[in-house]
Amino acid sequence: MKTVLNNFIDEIHPPCAGLTREGQAYLDNLTKPVGSLGRLEETALKIWRIQGKRPLAVDPTLIYTVAGDHGVTAENVSLYPPEVTRQMVENFLNGGAAINVLCNSLGIEQMVVDAGCFGPSFQPHAKLLEMRSGNGTANFTKGPAMSLSQCWSCLNHGITLARKASDQKFNTVGLGEMGIGNSTAATALFCAYLDLRPEEIAGVGAGLPPGGLAHKTAVLNQALRVNRAAQQNGDALEILAAFGGFEIATLVGIILGAAHENMLIVVDGFISTAAYVAAWKLCPMVREYCIFSHKSKESGHALILSRLNETPLLDLQMRLGEGTGAALAISLIRSSAAIFNQMATFNSAGISGPAVAKPNGDENDK
Repeated sequence: MKTVLNNFIDEIHPPCAGLTREGQAYLDNLTKPVGSLGRLEETALKIWRIQGKRPLAVDPTLIYTVAGDHGVTAENVSLYPPEVTRQMVENFLNGGAAINVLCNSLGIEQMVVDAGCFGPSFQPHAKLLEMRSGNGTANFTKGPAMSLSQCWSCLNHGITLARKASDQKFNTVGLGEMGIGNSTAATALFCAYLDLRPEEIAGVGAGLPPGGLAHKTAVLNQALRVNRAAQQNGDALEILAAFGGFEIATLVGIILGAAHENMLIVVDGFISTAAYVAAWKLCPMVREYCIFSHKSKESGHALILSRLNETPLLDLQMRLGEGTGAALAISLIRSSAAIFNQMATFNSAGISGPAVAKPNGDENDK
């Protein structure tokens, strides 16, 4: 299993570093002061390094909203009962959730993935992909959340989803998720991967009653103690199996698979960032393919982004998940590509470019 995964990861190649200078020179020659479009230029340059040809193509775009349930909900770490995960999946399929509204308004394709919700399989639906790796994860305060074989199943499902998107000619894939209890799983992953403490980053997730945050923190510390061996081994796959949800591990596979297919990846918020960290630990190269959409209002996300040296495009005080931040960021990413594709250069517009400063004492100035 690990050999197959490592061989796959070895096939993930970095974007062409030699394209950076060419792309930057082109951006600097557009009819504007150098760097005046800030993050839009940075984003365009990242897409250029991945694709290496004009016009840059962000669309078609697809967001996978991946759902899974968590055994740790037995510890009362959320204000909402676990059955809400299934109810929200039905809401997605009926088009009534925030992610549906945003995708519809922005022309983004969306698919829902059942990675392992509690209960039976859902009824077939055109927008639903059944890729279950179990009937919800185990309670990780008593042992690993999933077996290594279940973790591999999730990764393989995610890789398959990325390949499917590539085969369907999508250029960009966004990450979304749904799962009551998954902020607890994500926090545990951050602690294990980034050497953080629950007290530093644990937040309210979907909501907590008074005193709930202290209880959630205690649950997280218990989980970290019980699964200390995985952390001490430092094996990224074992850590993912110990703390991850089926939906988080499936997102890890999507990230690895999309990078393998040279696709642009848009990371959503707190939970999707945990999937990114796991993928990054498995394959640092995925960083070159990922754009962080927004800073979540969830406690600790700012610290985590700082540790990763990543600055997201947006800060809208959102903490919903589902892929909503990714959807909004895609509109900005499209704008970045349009700037690169459609703006005139100084030469083509017949506009004088910036004067080149001459060294002091240049004899031509005499």
